[in-house]
Amino acid sequence: MAERPTTSWREGMAREAGQLAAGTLDPGCACMADLYPDDLLTATDTVLDSFDEEVTELDGAEDVQVFAAVERVVLALNAVDDIHRCGARPALAGDLLAIDEARPSVRSRTSLRAAPGQTGDATIPFRAGTPGSRPRA
Repeated sequence: MAERPTTSWREGMAREAGQLAAGTLDPGCACMADLYPDDLLTATDTVLDSFDEEVTELDGAEDVQVFAAVERVVLALNAVDDIHRCGARPALAGDLLAIDEARPSVRSRTSLRAAPGQTGDATIPFRAGTPGSRPRA
């Protein structure tokens, strides 16, 4: 299973806190706590917990059921992003790649849209295929 983005966010926050405590980071340069507040981390983990539970019940499910589960998690993550507006949502795409690897029989293509005003690519394409396949740029 892919590592959750919230895990790396928490690790980054701890690393930054250590640098602040050691005096190796200027307090004006510290940003992790502002980017990833506790309520964002909790809300994101709650959405991903629900998705994990739903995915375990999809063994042998029709493609339409799989895509419906993906749609639900994307909409829920969009809602979290709308509430928090921290720009962290693209990192969540990695957690969703597990669908691509878990369902090699799905031969469709879908995409996640970036939130309005978000920097970077506006579309994160997903291509279902063989296990281990990755999204195309």
